[in-house]
Amino acid sequence: MQNSNKPCFNAPFSHIYVEDRVRDTERCRRILAHFPSAEIIPIHHYKDVFNRKRQDYSAQHRSQALILAEKQGTLVYPGSPNCQSFGNANFYYTSCMMNCVFNCEYCYLKGMYPTGNLVLFLNLEDIFEEVRELCRTQQVYLCISYDTDLLALEPLTGYVRKWAEFAATEPNLIIEVRTKSANTSVYGAVEASDRFLFAYTLSPEEVIRDYEHGTASLEQRLHAASTGMEKGFPIRLCFDPMIYCPDWERRYHEMVEYTFQTLDSARVLDASVGTFRIAPDYLKTMRKNEPLSAAVQFPFVRENGVYSYGTALADKMEQTLLQELTHYLPAEKIFRWEDET
Repeated sequence: MQNSNKPCFNAPFSHIYVEDRVRDTERCRRILAHFPSAEIIPIHHYKDVFNRKRQDYSAQHRSQALILAEKQGTLVYPGSPNCQSFGNANFYYTSCMMNCVFNCEYCYLKGMYPTGNLVLFLNLEDIFEEVRELCRTQQVYLCISYDTDLLALEPLTGYVRKWAEFAATEPNLIIEVRTKSANTSVYGAVEASDRFLFAYTLSPEEVIRDYEHGTASLEQRLHAASTGMEKGFPIRLCFDPMIYCPDWERRYHEMVEYTFQTLDSARVLDASVGTFRIAPDYLKTMRKNEPLSAAVQFPFVRENGVYSYGTALADKMEQTLLQELTHYLPAEKIFRWEDET
């Protein structure tokens, strides 16, 4: 019997599900034009596909289907207590997409969603309108890229550029775009603003290689961050979540050293530090989806309703990194997750 080199999985987005209500929109037509060979499958509601029972997250993520839909109901949510607000009183987030093209083993989305497929919501202007209403009465700090990596799909969606253009019209709005991407195209497409910042999640190269599949390398992320700085955008560095691994002290030391050999510390907006933490229900599902992952199968400790490395180890890891960062950044620019709880 001859071996076949033909891949067993379909190419990503070879199948695209399209809700009836968005099928005839211009945005839908533009996105479908990127995939002329895709099989287009009409559906009534994205949940009919996304929320089906007994799906195989890992297998689906290897050949993700794309679901084009309209987001209904509440479009903007109060920020999670498991996420840093960086001192902002009115902290919100919104999701233009559900799921991510990247495949980080420790990602909470693997415990949150029943599928590896990705939903893209096309009614972006409706989300803008809800944000606009919030901005009428308060200063809003809005994270638009927590449940996905919005910048990674910018060539397909153009959403980061749209958000930047919208933010320019709302003086009470500050937007954060968090990413593990190396995409720099948006920096030349919109004007820099102090109210539109990019937050780069940074990990040691060994952690990226072993657990953050498909993401940009540390070198690539730092190059992208440097490009953003040169264009005048505020750049945040997120050393969060820290992932325990053999010889973690050396790896994180070398990462911090390399980071500030590459970036001008004086131009860094701020930095965040925090170890891995996860809700119990999410961890149970994650472990089913990642049975061989050392990052997920670690014997976590449950404290205050959250699984983590436990107070002793988490504190040691975070204090070690905080000490490293104080060589490059003033204390007031370093945010530790514990400080906000």
